[in-house]
Amino acid sequence: MSNISVPEPKSVGLILSYRCTAECTHCMFACGPEWEEDLISYERLEGTLAELSKYIVPGPNGPDSIGLNHGLHLTGGEPFLHYDKLLEATKLADDIGIPSIFVETNSFWCGDEETTVAKLQELRRAGLNGIMISVNPFYLEYVPFENTRRAVNAGREIFGQDAIVYQSEYLREFERMGVEGTLDLNDYIDRQGGDLERNVEFFLSGRAPYVVPEYDISGLTARSPEWWFDRPCRPPFLREWHNHVDNYGNYIPGYCGGLTFGRIENMDGMLSEGIDRDDFPILSLLVEDDFDGLYDLSREYGYREAVPGYYSKCHLCLDLRRHLYDRGNFAELKPDEFYRQLPDG
Repeated sequence: MSNISVPEPKSVGLILSYRCTAECTHCMFACGPEWEEDLISYERLEGTLAELSKYIVPGPNGPDSIGLNHGLHLTGGEPFLHYDKLLEATKLADDIGIPSIFVETNSFWCGDEETTVAKLQELRRAGLNGIMISVNPFYLEYVPFENTRRAVNAGREIFGQDAIVYQSEYLREFERMGVEGTLDLNDYIDRQGGDLERNVEFFLSGRAPYVVPEYDISGLTARSPEWWFDRPCRPPFLREWHNHVDNYGNYIPGYCGGLTFGRIENMDGMLSEGIDRDDFPILSLLVEDDFDGLYDLSREYGYREAVPGYYSKCHLCLDLRRHLYDRGNFAELKPDEFYRQLPDG
């Protein structure tokens, strides 16, 4: 059989570390304060950016502007936990000529206006083209809303239209609600009558499927494995946009935490020759969208389906993978710490 073809990446997120100040319910990479810092080394940072510079394309308005699914985004975890590394990565990416560089943040560090403005100005001078500020009920549990407003105001002042608020409807909603400080997610859900998915992009992957039973969220239904077998991955598993490379050198498809196509230093060969199916059996099954095959493989390793079922195709995929991780040695199930950080099933 032919090797697995991997699309060339047009946009990539570089995870500087999985460590974060928050432990958000919706985190697809299961980031949090319990992770080791394990900052990306200078050597790996330099090598990774050199590889990515061959493929990343500019934002729709040119190399000095940004787009959510264009260019290079510096991320985590929370990249501002490691400001010096973030600054170093920005300078290196700019020196190499990577277009449309931006940073994602939860704004925890924006405790005062002077610090917020000074850091964003320094990053701008270093080559940063924009910022994406995360605003949703999950971060609001951990980050005071005053910090978020401060980041938005400073970001717009320094980056103009290249300061993206994701998602802006929540910014407006929290302002209408008169939110001050933080807000417990259960309290927010109660105010919304249990409707959490009304306008938030909520992928039931990573930490989420193991935590959602703790909340009274309307519209969530657990289903059997067979129900998910023939349904497509949303967003698609194989894609050229918004993939990730982590601090350990893993090239990660999309939002699929705990899964890798291989090492970033092998990117050229991976893209030109593909991935050997024998070396990556789980990837082989996923690429073929053959979830019943992945389920059968897991059953061979003693898997028993979750009760009462699975909230999404991502939930099923992840539950199968974490079972296989515990019982086999699969090169595509990386990084190890991701599986250790997942909540109990």
